[in-house]
Amino acid sequence: MLDGLTNKLSSYLDPKEIDRVKRAYHFSEKCHLGQMRQSGDPYITHPLAVANILADMRMDHESLIAGLLHDVIEDTGVTKGQISRRFGRTVADLVDGVSKLSEVESASRAEQQAESFQKMTLAMSRDIRVMLVKLADRLHNMRTLGVLSPEKRRRIARETLEIYAPIAQRLGINDIRLEFEDLGFAAMYPLRHRRLREALKAARKNRKEVVSEIHQSIEMRLERESVPTTVKGREKHLWSIYLKMREKKKSFRDIMDVFAFRLVVDNVDDCYKTLGIMHNIYKPVPGEFKDYIAIPKANGYQSLHTVLVGMHGVLIEVQIRTKEMEAMANFGIAAHWEYKSGNNHVQVSQRRAARWVQGLLDMQKQAGDSLEFLEHVKADLFPDEVYVFSPKGEIVELPSGATPVDFAYSVHTGVGDSCIACHVDGELTPLSEPLKSGQKVEIISGSGAQPNPNWLNFVVTAKARSAIRHFLKNQQHDESVDLGKRLLDQALSNLGASYKQLKKSQIKRLLKETGASTFEYVLQQIGLGNRVPFAVANLLVPASKRKISDDKKNSNLPVVIDASEGLIVQYARCCHPIPGDPILGHMTPGKGLVIHLESCRNLKEIRLNPEKCMPLVWSSVVKGEFAVELKVELTPERGFIAALASRMTEEDATIEHISVNEKDAFTTIVDVILTVRDRIHLADIMRRARSLKPVRRVYRVRNK
Repeated sequence: MLDGLTNKLSSYLDPKEIDRVKRAYHFSEKCHLGQMRQSGDPYITHPLAVANILADMRMDHESLIAGLLHDVIEDTGVTKGQISRRFGRTVADLVDGVSKLSEVESASRAEQQAESFQKMTLAMSRDIRVMLVKLADRLHNMRTLGVLSPEKRRRIARETLEIYAPIAQRLGINDIRLEFEDLGFAAMYPLRHRRLREALKAARKNRKEVVSEIHQSIEMRLERESVPTTVKGREKHLWSIYLKMREKKKSFRDIMDVFAFRLVVDNVDDCYKTLGIMHNIYKPVPGEFKDYIAIPKANGYQSLHTVLVGMHGVLIEVQIRTKEMEAMANFGIAAHWEYKSGNNHVQVSQRRAARWVQGLLDMQKQAGDSLEFLEHVKADLFPDEVYVFSPKGEIVELPSGATPVDFAYSVHTGVGDSCIACHVDGELTPLSEPLKSGQKVEIISGSGAQPNPNWLNFVVTAKARSAIRHFLKNQQHDESVDLGKRLLDQALSNLGASYKQLKKSQIKRLLKETGASTFEYVLQQIGLGNRVPFAVANLLVPASKRKISDDKKNSNLPVVIDASEGLIVQYARCCHPIPGDPILGHMTPGKGLVIHLESCRNLKEIRLNPEKCMPLVWSSVVKGEFAVELKVELTPERGFIAALASRMTEEDATIEHISVNEKDAFTTIVDVILTVRDRIHLADIMRRARSLKPVRRVYRVRNK
């Protein structure tokens, strides 16, 4: 069994390194002695197969040893220390990184999968070879899926298609990605896979003549131009055909009407020369040329792509690349261990992979739990890229559909957090507008600026999403603790005490009675509406120590509201309170404080209950924009909506929603929701609206 592996290794490894690999094989065989796979084969066949896959990738001897030993820590009594003493610390770290998580008591299999991926990410950050060994391990498991139950086959296939195939693509290992996708497709959808395979076989026979004709014409022309080239027909694989049929709703025939070829040349100059020749033979399709040599893909992939209109009007997809680029496309980052001569774009690929892994680590720190982390990673695995330029001319790779906010977070989390606007190609552009390749993006930052929760509706990169969520979590925590303090202080004032006068002994007693870990947590729960401030105040101040004043002026002091925006202070949409209005508030579990007009009929049931409803007062320096609803009755005239909107925006109001209803043949009612600063600002807007000739009446909608 070992001979086949040693033959492969002798083509690129030193004899001493091969001896170390042999020693690892015999050690692994001894450790797994008596263990069998579900297929009935001796267990050693699996690590040996993993080592063979790594040898096909021409990986170094340490990776091969790790492949042979990757299950000994989990499945035998061997420790990491024993491996370290026999084969060195590097190998021990690789084996430890690849070892699956021990079966932990998890709430769900999804959680287990997520935790396992988190562990892999940390191991990858120390040595990217961990992932390459893991991919080889998964590939052999996929090749031997047949012995498992259908349910288990589907679960492993889904995990492979969702996580491992995209990772292989991200690391540029195309051969493994294609096999993952084909095996995963066959296990997930056996019937669809079989039907498509049969259709492809039939189509291949019908296409044979056309493919041969195009192939010959390309070869003859390149030979005449003295450009040494290997011309390969490129077969579309089943999974990509299936995805295109499903996502683009195309028929099998539409997809198979495109013929694909790959031209492999000696050097970069020949790539561009060959491109010119191809455009001379056949007419190029406008907008379909992509230069991934000048601007490589995020995984280091380099090639020229073009689409041509060939004889009989058939479309021909052509990829042109050098031999090194071809190796890079097939083996990706693994090519680093074959091309040890300092090949430039291999080193670039290494740096890109390291940058990606670092990005995963940053996301992991910010994610609330392993499932959230995996959700972010899945979102980032790994869409088509757009390439934009920073103001200094640096190329930044982003996924398709990325916005200026995604760009800002890709530069630095701090830049994203403080982003207020952006210039794209010198013009002010909305932060939500998707970027296009070749654009120059400049982010405008503002001191004191912070992420907007609405950004989560349009950002596409996992880094931006996780950073925004992380910031909002912290902000919600700080806001809820602050509001909790104010609400507790108000409740304590009714008992003749105050927040500032609380003693450590009182807080200690409260924590004991509530079972809370910290006083800050209790305050947060009050701010979120999950604890009643009066109940907490009663626990802090025993009945014997209460000093309840007869002077009602000092009791039930109102809480001061001083901002329009916040994650745990919300303004009721039923009555739209604005600064200057008399207001009341009530606590909603999980959401915090909801503010209503004092006269709002939705407070009818709880208005007299001090535990649920509390007096509020606007701060004298309250700032922000507040939504308010107006109704405008008018006689319809041509252009009356534009005239009304213009009058309102002249007064610095932002219209959020406008709708028109006909009351009768002579009267139209316009409903407008707009944002204002306070009651004075609203009065000015209403006055301006009334000055329009067709307007008969303007009034504010209140939920009375």
